[in-house]
Amino acid sequence: MTMVRRLPSIAPYDLPREEALPPSRADWRLDPVRAALLVHDMQAYFVDAFAPDSAPIAPATDAIASLIAAARSSDVPIFYTAQNGDQDRRDRGLQADLWGPGMRQVPEHQVVVAPLAPRDGDFVLVKHRYSAFQRSNLETLMRARGRDQIIICGVYAHIGCLLTAGEAFQRDIQPFFVGDALADFSRDWHDAALALVADCCGVVLSVRQTVKALT
Repeated sequence: MTMVRRLPSIAPYDLPREEALPPSRADWRLDPVRAALLVHDMQAYFVDAFAPDSAPIAPATDAIASLIAAARSSDVPIFYTAQNGDQDRRDRGLQADLWGPGMRQVPEHQVVVAPLAPRDGDFVLVKHRYSAFQRSNLETLMRARGRDQIIICGVYAHIGCLLTAGEAFQRDIQPFFVGDALADFSRDWHDAALALVADCCGVVLSVRQTVKALT
């Protein structure tokens, strides 16, 4: 019998400070001419698992808003991932075995949270699997714009964000993981995701470092 997991109720925890971020093995330097920003799964359905107005989600949302503003000021393309509600079981695939049917096709589930809402000219990709590259044209849209670096922020750090970073690396796209613009099920999971990216597939930066590089 398959045990079905659903989204947890996430207890508050503090985001990692810049000085606590793990050192990265890669020495890549973020370049606004080469970069694209990915706002990963910041839909109400996922955000509502956190205690409202608390860390990590409140400061992470503010941090993502800062990244979006910096990207807009430097003409860095902005991509969003967003799942559809009421997914057909055949499309949902194995995710249904672990997470159940997922979100409903209602605004209070599907909408990207208001402070981060996409604007005209941004790209909203329908999310099908953990990685944002799966069954999407993310890579094609990036390559057409001469972009081979991806800045990753959003939720959840150890699931979709981590798998997106890993797949970007395998597609020769340099991932930049913004440690204090992510949120996760716990600080332990959050730190584990940062450590894995820093060790094997990307560069972990702070919001301050990322904004400085973009502007």
